[in-house]
Amino acid sequence: MLLLRLRRGKEAPGRLAERRGIDRTPRPPGRLVWLHAASVGETMSVLPVLASLAEASPGATILLTTGTLTSARLLAQRLDPTLANRVLHRFVPLDVPAWAARFLDHWRPDAAGFVESELWPNLLAACRTRGIPVMLVNGRLSDRSLARWRRVPGTARHLFGALARIQARSESDADRLRELGCRCVTAPGDLKLAAPALPADKAELHRLRTLLEGRPIWLAASTHPGEEALIFQVHRTLQANHPGLLTIVAPRHPERGAAIAAEAGGTAAGRRSLGEPPPADGVWIVDTLGEMGLWYRLCGIAFVGRSLIAPGGGQNPLEPARLGCAIAVGPQTGNFTDHVAMLGAAGGLAVVRDTSDLAAWVDRLLRDPAQRQAMGAAASGALQRHGDLPGRTASALLDLLPADWA
Repeated sequence: MLLLRLRRGKEAPGRLAERRGIDRTPRPPGRLVWLHAASVGETMSVLPVLASLAEASPGATILLTTGTLTSARLLAQRLDPTLANRVLHRFVPLDVPAWAARFLDHWRPDAAGFVESELWPNLLAACRTRGIPVMLVNGRLSDRSLARWRRVPGTARHLFGALARIQARSESDADRLRELGCRCVTAPGDLKLAAPALPADKAELHRLRTLLEGRPIWLAASTHPGEEALIFQVHRTLQANHPGLLTIVAPRHPERGAAIAAEAGGTAAGRRSLGEPPPADGVWIVDTLGEMGLWYRLCGIAFVGRSLIAPGGGQNPLEPARLGCAIAVGPQTGNFTDHVAMLGAAGGLAVVRDTSDLAAWVDRLLRDPAQRQAMGAAASGALQRHGDLPGRTASALLDLLPADWA
């Protein structure tokens, strides 16, 4: 299976041994705290925790494991350079008993934190056997998962009983975890609320702001198939009242850029990946990777996709909120219910039912910059209240260490 994943580009050449718990590098001396984050979202959420751990425990090494190439690349890009000698990255071993044992016997972590729902039975059992305290960080458990665990109560008790502490991301998650018999459960808040802002190339941001100065502009972010055609409709509705309008479409999967351009019909469309500039009055398809921070800073008005067409599910509205955007989403946001509700209650997010609603919302904010700024400030302000979560999470992890850890 690993060789097949390697051929498909899903494993790192030269690092396949890590997936079998093999590592030729020596373990650093002193205390070692291990955190495991499955993929991109979890890795982003624990970046501030890494900094807090390093600050609170200057003598400890932090080992971060992930399960995907994308998350490894993200860590390399986003990790504070001052932490490069303190934070080690490895790919997590697959949950095979011998491989889990080999990994733990090599690294000998003094405490461990698994992020969100990354609970691997053999890794947990091996931690328990070795007396390694484990904390579930930003733990989540859906109603559907709770129903499944209820069918195997003995297995649930055995697995969750290996956790010394649980920090749930919400009170509803905490209640569901308690229903399974979990102990030491608290709900300080969702770490994603305290994640760092997406980066942007300052020189490119300045260039585009200068180029587009005075033009009405808005963003459709993380769009999915079917939504782009709707965004073209919204653009055509708006352009009569907003001369020079630029609609920026940032698809969730940039490789769809050509297919999206083919849907433009009579609307002028350019593709950034081809080096095409923003059209004078039309849609700019920004089919590139790693530039979402640029588009949110440039636009200030953002619709977040995978939310207009059922079944949808939504995409992360916290990223534009963190950068002070006024935000709209469609009605299909089941994967981000709590975040949408929080930002909506703060006045930083609007739920639009359809393209008519979306066009009216964008039109209103283009006409009223003060309202746009107020929505953006409300969105960013809602997140600033959670700035202490990484430090509290780091403290909870360090509390698991033996009393003589310092």
